[in-house]
Amino acid sequence: MSNETGLSYCGEDIKKNDYDRYLTCLFAKDTVRENLFALYAFNQEIAKTAEVVSEPLTGMIRLQWWREAIEGIYEGKPRKHLVVEALAKAVTEHELKRNKLDEFINAREFDLEEAVPQNLPALEKYVRKTSSELLGLASDMVINKTSLNKKTTASLDQVCRSMGIAWGLLGIIRATPFYAAKKRIYLPQDLISQCELNTSTLFELKSSPELCEVTKVLTMAVKNHLIQARVLSKEVPKQVKSLLLLGVLADQYIKRLEANGYNPFDKALHHPKTSATWQLMWANIWGRY
Repeated sequence: MSNETGLSYCGEDIKKNDYDRYLTCLFAKDTVRENLFALYAFNQEIAKTAEVVSEPLTGMIRLQWWREAIEGIYEGKPRKHLVVEALAKAVTEHELKRNKLDEFINAREFDLEEAVPQNLPALEKYVRKTSSELLGLASDMVINKTSLNKKTTASLDQVCRSMGIAWGLLGIIRATPFYAAKKRIYLPQDLISQCELNTSTLFELKSSPELCEVTKVLTMAVKNHLIQARVLSKEVPKQVKSLLLLGVLADQYIKRLEANGYNPFDKALHHPKTSATWQLMWANIWGRY
């Protein structure tokens, strides 16, 4: 099903709500692009659970609906839902493992809690289960890992893990205003205490030197994970590198953070540069991310 833009429902959804990943999909092979749209649309559906429900119980019911939808896919009886039907096609064509999709849903239960990550490792664990796992599932689509040797498979898994954590942490930084408006905090508690960040000021949707200091620490972590992802660049199969172009976009956002004093309230963090497509194109040609 497509609309006047020529995009499917899932493609249009990703273009509207996850434009960065949408841009990377443009460099994937035609034969897999639509299935990537389906996977990322599935991610959007479960990631927005906390923001579309009024209480945790309702959120748990919504996540359970998706667990049952996944069960239906593997039983050959997908529910009549545009994203579910598109995901069913992707699951069939790429033989995605059900346990990975189930665990991906389970990770979003944290969004329904009021708990704050106690430290950076705890926050990294959360984004590993969400952002890294999503990247891992996407890589399962673009390459048959059974054809890879153990060393290449291990390297690819590590790269997806590191790039996923980097992108996930950057997403937390960029979404700080959004979470603050909902009185939700994903910033590590130990950094909040260490930098003496007043959360009341944050909830008033105001930046502060203390918040910028927290953001600076997180940005350094993002840069470190990007380095780890790039160390193994030569080990990564070419087919997967289009997915990893998120690193090119991450560099852009990092430069903006460094230029604005690590202020997460800078609206420039919400959109990539107008030249992003050209930069991604050249990076893709040279096999860089």
